[in-house]
Amino acid sequence: MEYTLLVIQVIVLVGLSAVFSGLNISLMSLDVEDLRRRKRLGNPEAAKVLPFREKTHLSLASILFGNIAVVSAVSLILEPYFQGLIAGLISTILIVIFGEVLPQAYFSRFALKFCALFAPFLKVTVLVTYVISKPLQLMLDRLISEEQQRLHSRHELGMIIGEHRASGSELDEDEVEIIQSALQMSEKSVGSIMQPIDEVYWLAEDAVLDAATVDEIKERGYSRIPVFDHELTHCFGVLLMKDMVDIDFDESPRPIRSFKLHKTKLIGSRTALDTMLRKFFGLRTHLVPIERDDMIVGILTVEDLIEEIIGHEIADETDHQLARE
Repeated sequence: MEYTLLVIQVIVLVGLSAVFSGLNISLMSLDVEDLRRRKRLGNPEAAKVLPFREKTHLSLASILFGNIAVVSAVSLILEPYFQGLIAGLISTILIVIFGEVLPQAYFSRFALKFCALFAPFLKVTVLVTYVISKPLQLMLDRLISEEQQRLHSRHELGMIIGEHRASGSELDEDEVEIIQSALQMSEKSVGSIMQPIDEVYWLAEDAVLDAATVDEIKERGYSRIPVFDHELTHCFGVLLMKDMVDIDFDESPRPIRSFKLHKTKLIGSRTALDTMLRKFFGLRTHLVPIERDDMIVGILTVEDLIEEIIGHEIADETDHQLARE
């Protein structure tokens, strides 16, 4: 009976040591900002754990005081039954294996879950040890600065998002691709995705629109035509096909100057894509000429930018027709 009581006491104390040890490593492994985000998203476990993680030094001191007290108690209750060296050896083996290694390995895999489960126990521990843990907390708060918020770089975020592709995440493949492309926007320039001037259909400011020219524009499927000077140093604006719907060019060819040209703005070829996206919002145009060294070297459309973000080409009815031809 006496040894049965001893075994029960040892099991209880080693169990408490396991809980303290597991709480120590699991609580410290949780990120404060991550817990705050989860709490705002309605995670009840994060809401329980966040107060203890925000008061890191108080929680840490309470856990360690409780763990040391339990470890000391194991040695004290074993000493009357075994010699001092044997009692120390038995308590060390029990504490290291069952009170440290196993619980830390297990708790760390489910840190938030176990911290939330033992939140009431941790609260009691803080209250019991408050007299000695609170002064230690105040000292640590003064000596050690607050934890810095851990932010990920653009490349790290891209890798994290990429891991969702093959991990059974709620993000599907298209969402992952769009997010990764968006993260790279500031690293790419408009010059890398523009349509080179050699591939651009444009008109000179002194051109005359006749039936043949309009038919050619229709066949190519263009809705906007940029108007440049012959030296490709200035853009006069953009001619919209919808402005020519009611005109009979067979009877009366008309010069470009007689049409309303919608204003646009020259954009440097080194402009980052995220900056260009913001510019499109304010320019109120879907086409901008791209310049380099005071020369127009290409054009960029909203469609080109969207295609770069989503990682797929947007094909319209005209594209299908040209592909068949």
